[in-house]
Parts: sequence; structure tokens; C-alpha cells
Amino acid sequence: MSIRWKKQPSSFLASFLPPVLWLAIFFIVPMAIIWLYSFGESTSLTEISLTGTFANYAKVFDSLYIGILVKSVFIAGLTTVLCLVFGFPIAWLMTFVGPRTQGLLLLAVMLPFWTNLLIRTYALIAVLRTEGYVNTMASWFGLGPYPLLYNNFAVLVGLVYVHLPFAVLPLYSALDRLDRSSLEASLDLGAGHLRTVFYIAIPACWAGIFSAAFITFIPALGSFLTPELLGGPSGQMIASVIERQFKRANDWPFGAALSFLLVYLTIAIVLCRNYFERKKAQGGEA
Repeated sequence: MSIRWKKQPSSFLASFLPPVLWLAIFFIVPMAIIWLYSFGESTSLTEISLTGTFANYAKVFDSLYIGILVKSVFIAGLTTVLCLVFGFPIAWLMTFVGPRTQGLLLLAVMLPFWTNLLIRTYALIAVLRTEGYVNTMASWFGLGPYPLLYNNFAVLVGLVYVHLPFAVLPLYSALDRLDRSSLEASLDLGAGHLRTVFYIAIPACWAGIFSAAFITFIPALGSFLTPELLGGPSGQMIASVIERQFKRANDWPFGAALSFLLVYLTIAIVLCRNYFERKKAQGGEA
């Protein structure tokens, strides 16, 4: 690779520079500006002075914002657990059915991605509202109506619905690479299906489960549209607070500090994941 680069530097730069410039202009530079704003102060409606202050990060630790952050982490974590619980059987089924059924199941999982998130969220409102389909069916049995909308329950349902494909696809990828001879050996030895799943399949695809949890938890924690439309005032999460700081409160420095708090949390999770994977690899080599 290095020899080719030295022989044809112009071709290498022609293919390398455009994506690097795109990444720098539309991601790195804006993120750097927001990061600098987190150490600044608003001096007027349109001006921010970069004073190097940590006051915005200190304000983050106010009990009000810490409470919302803890609640957001809890809901995102519960969303991740439910996506794994619901997604694992779907991925398991996709792994062991025939090619035709497998294609149909894969299409069913991917289909929500082809529909705008706003439309899917309003569809959920139609299902969960007081005169919605769930309460209508409950009324057939003399039950309800139940308050299913504009609360934390609605936020949780919406987040699980939106992020379930993020869990199913990595789980399917991990299960599809599973050595099926070990499953057959377990069943032949009389372990049963449940014990085979818990003692053979899940430990063998642990990396896939961790990846599914990771790519489900991070976007769920930063979700804005679903909590805003389904949660109402009582169901707000940290992304709603960030949005208010940038728009209604016009406090960009504090909004930037809150935004980068999520970035720091994401980096910490990535570092923990890499640490445990490295420890596991070292244990395997030993």
C-alpha cells in the first residue's frame, strides 16, 4: 500500500482528500466550534465570548439537569435491554429459517428505515392516544381508556419501536456466524433448547450482543423527536433540554456543554468497550 502511494501520490491524494475535506468541513470544524462554545459566555443575543470558563460544565451538575440526565440514561438503558430481549428471538428466527422466510423477515426489519421517523412517530400517536387503536380494543372488553400517551411509557414504547432494528441486525450477524455444530452437540447431549441458547449461543455471540447494545443505547440516549412528540412535558429527555438551550433560551454555551457531556459519555463507553475487549483477547491468548 505504501509503495503504491509513493508511486502514484496524485491518484492517492485525489481519492483521499475529498472525503477528508468533507469530514473536516462538515463534522470536525462544527464540532470544534461547539466544543469551544462550551467554554464561553453569551455577551449578547448573537455574540459569544470564549473566556475559557468551566461555569457551563459546573451548571450541568445542577440537580435539575443531573436528574434529567439520570432519567435519560435509565430510559435509554431500559430501551436497550428491551430491544435485546425482543430482538434476540427475531434474530434467532432469521438465522434458522429458510432463505425465502429469512428474506421476508429481513425485509420486515428493514422496512421501518424506509419510512420517515416523523411519520412513524405520528403513527404511534394514532395507536396510543385515548381514542387510538389500543384503547379502542380495550373498550371491547370493558377496559380503559388508559393514559398511554404523553408520559414516560409512551417514550419507552417509541424508543423501542424506533431502535429495535439497530439491535436485530447486529444480533443476526453474530448468530449467523455461530458454529452450528456446537449447538447440535449441545442438543445431542440433552441440554435442551433453552439451555443451549443461554449456555452456548449467547456466550458465543457476546461481541455481537455488546455491539447491538452499544449502537442502540447511544442513539436512544440522544433521541429528541420521539420523546418530544410522545412524552410531553413529563417525558422530556436530555436532548429536549439541549434543544431548548440552543433555541428558546439562546444559551449556546450551556447547550454546548450539555451536548458535549453526551459526547464525553459516549467516548467513555467506547473506551470501556475497547478495554474489556482487549482484556478478553489477552485472556484468550493466555
